[in-house]
Amino acid sequence: MMLRVVAAEVLDNLPQDDPRAIRSRRDLKRVHKAMGTRNIILQALRAMKLARLEVEPLRVLEIGAGDGSLMLGVAQDLDRAWPKVALTLLDRQALVTPATVASYLAVGWTVATDIGDVLEWAARDTDTPANAPARWDLVVANLFLHHFEGIQLTRLMQAIALKSDRLLACEPRRDWLALAGSHLTGLIGANAVTREDAALSVHAGFNGKELSALWPTLGQHWRIQERAAGLFSHCFCAERMGADA
Repeated sequence: MMLRVVAAEVLDNLPQDDPRAIRSRRDLKRVHKAMGTRNIILQALRAMKLARLEVEPLRVLEIGAGDGSLMLGVAQDLDRAWPKVALTLLDRQALVTPATVASYLAVGWTVATDIGDVLEWAARDTDTPANAPARWDLVVANLFLHHFEGIQLTRLMQAIALKSDRLLACEPRRDWLALAGSHLTGLIGANAVTREDAALSVHAGFNGKELSALWPTLGQHWRIQERAAGLFSHCFCAERMGADA
């Protein structure tokens, strides 16, 4: 197995309005299509037990949400299967456009944005859980957790377990097939930033039960699934037992 190596990706260090960054964010939509990310997320969401859905809006948080376009595609494909969803998009940059918000509203999802660092979000309210807001029904991470390692990743996983009833993460799979695929992103028109970051993402990705080993039980019972997904992805899903009651 390849050793896991986390390195800063080029896109993360470019200004929001840098032409290379703008192009790379467009590239990511093609990368998601090549990886089948949207279908992987859809299958995982449809398999979840979500009885509360008929009672009140499902509180969903996407961390590292970018411009929100990936979850928008998921929302549109779900149609009215999830008629009441209150979505919050958390990212360090303000990339969500009014047109994207309007598209969410068109399928019955309300949208809020939270501009900030996910590690600050993780630290927020964890010292005083009694006064913390209600838990999120679902936290979603798309190609995001692989940016973290060591104590930062451990604390992030602990915070998600404390603040939510479910986590769905779709990450790069760290193996030789995915690495070979990362070197072919130029064939789908990716620029130099995306091509370099693709390989870095695979080296920082996950395999086996690595995320399961970091997930804290916190005295609760959880349904845990961690598996390879598609040709290049790694999927982790945790559901708190009884959360669907």
